[in-house]
Amino acid sequence: MDQESLPPQKKELLRQMSSPHKPNDARGSLNRKMSVQEYELIKEDMQDEQCLKRYRKSCMQEMHERLSFGPRFEGVHDLADGEAFLEVIEKEHRNTVVVVHIYKVEVKGCAALNDCLDCLAGEYPTAKFCRISVEASGAGERFSDDVLPALLVYKAGELLGNFLAITQSFNEEFFATDVEAFLNEYGLLPEKDVAMGDDADVE
Repeated sequence: MDQESLPPQKKELLRQMSSPHKPNDARGSLNRKMSVQEYELIKEDMQDEQCLKRYRKSCMQEMHERLSFGPRFEGVHDLADGEAFLEVIEKEHRNTVVVVHIYKVEVKGCAALNDCLDCLAGEYPTAKFCRISVEASGAGERFSDDVLPALLVYKAGELLGNFLAITQSFNEEFFATDVEAFLNEYGLLPEKDVAMGDDADVE
């Protein structure tokens, strides 16, 4: 390291650390208290390391979004009306798979499918899982009770899958793994998320 380019405090600290001590001085030097100046320098270095970790995490997240899978989501998003439904299809990131469940509380299988999507949203944070009641969608005449629950899958504004009365494809009792296998059969789910490095260390 070029010592000339170091700040004066660090130069002085290096000089003290590299000065030879006589044997009878050694114990005294080990027992001496750390100066405020030394403490500040060490604290500064530790803060720098934390900043570096946070910066690295932020860069990895940004790279993840920009280069590969698009943004990340948490949980299932409730859509308030038909306008919100159109917006999520048209304006979402081009790499994001959008799965929309159209349901009616009274229709058998809708509540179970909602529970399954809650599980899958945790497994696939790069896909956006949404739900909207048929009444809120404004498309009640197109989605009568006998075609519910319906599952629509979009990417880059394009409809990739349109599954009406989807629960007919399952046993009477079905789970998230059944819905996952069904969607994977059509190649509609992204790859499962992989934890990114040492994020757990970062406060």
